[in-house]
Amino acid sequence: MNGHKQVAFQNPQSMPPTNGYTHVVEVRNGRTIYISGQVAINQHGELVGKGDLAAQTRQVFENIKAALEAARASFEDVVKLTFFVTDITQMQVVREIRDMYVNTGNPPASSAVEVSKLINEHFLIEIEAIAVGE
Repeated sequence: MNGHKQVAFQNPQSMPPTNGYTHVVEVRNGRTIYISGQVAINQHGELVGKGDLAAQTRQVFENIKAALEAARASFEDVVKLTFFVTDITQMQVVREIRDMYVNTGNPPASSAVEVSKLINEHFLIEIEAIAVGE
């Protein structure tokens, strides 16, 4: 080991097929970055995309991008995403936007959970991230 982070993405044949995520992400020699759940609030504290899951998801990913940049990281460094959505039947909308940000060749490990509501009744999605930097 040379002191640089090492990340291995694995989808064992003994596990089910995946759709935009990796079953096993192993990290060695990395700096762990935890990003709190992000919602559709812009840098001015304003709700973005009231009633619009796609607009909210884009804002959430932009917030995560800003958090990653603050930690000297990028979406290439994200190893785990957790999605909290109020309507799981709309996950395809979320996946399409997610794929504009993450490395689709080695996507992060992920979980998606439907919740009855988030901290504010207008929020349709919240996403938290774990990344590993050098």
